[in-house]
Amino acid sequence: MEETISLRDLFQVLRKRVWLIILITIISAIISAVISFFVLTPVYQTSTQILVNQAKSEQQLYNAGAVQTNVQLIRTYNDIIKSPAILDKVVEQLKLDGSAKALSGKIQVTSAENSQVAQITVQDTDPKRATKIANTTAAVFQKEVPKIMNIDNVSVLSKADLASSENPVKPQPTLNIIVALVVGLMVGVGISFLLEYLDNTIKTEQDIENILDLPVMGVITNIKEVPKATNVQRTDINSRVQQRGETFGS
Repeated sequence: MEETISLRDLFQVLRKRVWLIILITIISAIISAVISFFVLTPVYQTSTQILVNQAKSEQQLYNAGAVQTNVQLIRTYNDIIKSPAILDKVVEQLKLDGSAKALSGKIQVTSAENSQVAQITVQDTDPKRATKIANTTAAVFQKEVPKIMNIDNVSVLSKADLASSENPVKPQPTLNIIVALVVGLMVGVGISFLLEYLDNTIKTEQDIENILDLPVMGVITNIKEVPKATNVQRTDINSRVQQRGETFGS
């Protein structure tokens, strides 16, 4: 016999365990808020932009092919910025704790499509240190890249500003709490259906009809046990019976 579950049955399961769903959802949100505000360390982000061109003469000034070559080489420049040749000097100048490899994990170099502008983005737990790393990396690259490649025109378009990195980019408590609410709600609903599936006890007449596929003809209600009378109550009852008996006899 195939069992079919209607939409009404699903709503009944959710209504029966709505307290469990709400409890799990609230607990998830509280845990997420505590972790976001008190456990995770804030991470700040800042960025600087640089423009890189190859060495060129006056005849090449307006050469469109040279510009396209610069665009194709921008990925190479991005790799150079994160190389030990640049970052070792950044670590040395700023006297940072850690290696160039560790610093490379904090730096991201990106460039728009068909653009000669590279953006150096730095994330760090200290906004001042993040700003110094971004600006120093751009300065070191501007100084060292002519020694590595045939480039003599590196311009810093915009420097990293401390005011733009005052607000942390990670963690995002509001987003984390919203995600925790959704996840908690899903977990609560899943646990509710799991408990309903594992619960094979019979609680109502409807459960009997669903299992036996037979109508219920009658129901035996619960009969509460009559409390035993105390000695005072028995004496009072006997006296009343005797008085009624004397009344009837007269």
